[in-house]
Order: sequence, then structure tokens, then C-alpha cells
Amino acid sequence: MVTDGYYSKKKFTDGVVDIGLHQIGKLRHDANLRYLYQGPQKPRGRRRQYDGKVQFDDLSRLKWVREMEGVYIYTTVVHSVGLKRTIRITYLLKPDGHRLQTALLFSTDTELSAEQMYRYYKARFQIEFLFRDAKQFTGLSDCQARSKEALHFHFNAAMTVLNLLKLEDRQQASNSQGHVISIMSWKIRKFNAHLLQRFSEKLGLDFSLIKSHPAYETLQNYGATAA
Repeated sequence: MVTDGYYSKKKFTDGVVDIGLHQIGKLRHDANLRYLYQGPQKPRGRRRQYDGKVQFDDLSRLKWVREMEGVYIYTTVVHSVGLKRTIRITYLLKPDGHRLQTALLFSTDTELSAEQMYRYYKARFQIEFLFRDAKQFTGLSDCQARSKEALHFHFNAAMTVLNLLKLEDRQQASNSQGHVISIMSWKIRKFNAHLLQRFSEKLGLDFSLIKSHPAYETLQNYGATAA
């Protein structure tokens, strides 16, 4: 489960792990993290567990992974005082002119690679776009049903419509460079096409002839913000 920084809390993380999942999230740069002690232990007494606090002004104790898309990736396994568990962290640095952008990701799966953690977290924003568009244009949050089955059907229908619109847009824009999809424009086009078909049916006109008319495409795009 990929979440934003708001859900990087012990109670939420424990709940995710308890249902058999792992969490990928974002931490504050001043999060209380401790290195795990890897050295020799004393023959007697309590075993030493930790080896100092993680400070991100010194990356020498983090493992360098690679550069991806202009982002420099470091990682290591540490103990989180706030989450009260061992986690893998991935520290990201991206030069931006005279500034240096940074982000601190974590995963409860300590075996997950830093590259995969970065890819999964980056994909979260695309998922948020899906929910945003589905809420605004395909009625995701408009269902008044209460049963689990009806809600499940409604959510899937809203997402299916959105995915079909994205597929149709991709097929039509396969040769366009820098194309940006507008779900609002697609909804307007579909509504205009439906309205033209209803007009033709009520007026007894041949809709196939209307669709073949040169002005049909112009009428279908009427009011759309992106052609």
C-alpha cells in the first residue's frame, strides 16, 4: 500500500501490516531514525541494537544505489522510533538549479529494493489522478447504494468508463507529441454525440448520414476545452 506522509503513523502502519500488507510512505526529514548495530556483541549483558541517529547531512552510512531520471538514490535499513519497527528507507536527491530537492521514503518491507520503492511511490500520483477524474467526471462518489455488491459494481463501472476514455484518447493521439488528456473534454464530446443522436431519432433523421457530415466533428467538439 502506497500512502502519503499523513499516514506515516504507527497506528496506521500497524493496521496495514496486520492485514498482511506492506506500506510504502513518506517521512519527515527530521524523523527519529536509528542505524542498526552490525558490529560484534559483548559476551555478556544486553545485546546492542542501535548505532546512532540517522543524519542526512552525512550520507556516508547510506548505501548508494544509482541515478534514475536525474534522481540520486540512497538506501539502508534502520529502526524507526516513531513507527517502533525496522524499516527500509530510500533517500532521494534531485539537483534543481542552485537548489537540491530531497525526499525520504520508507517501506515496512525491508527486502524491497530502493528502485522499486521509488517507482511505486512515483506511481501513486497517477493513481490519485484516476480518483480525481473519476470523482469529477464519471460519478465515482455519487452512488447512494449501501450494499457491498452495489457499491462494488458502481466503483468498477466508474473506473471502467474512465479507463475506456483514456484508451480511446491514447488511440487517437498515438502520433501526437506532448499530448495531455482532458477527461472533461471527452465527457463533453460524448454528451454532444449522444445529444445529436437523440435529436436525429426524435426528428426521424438518418443518424449515419449525420455522422458522415463534415460538420459532425465540429458539433461533437462544441464546448470542449481541448480538441
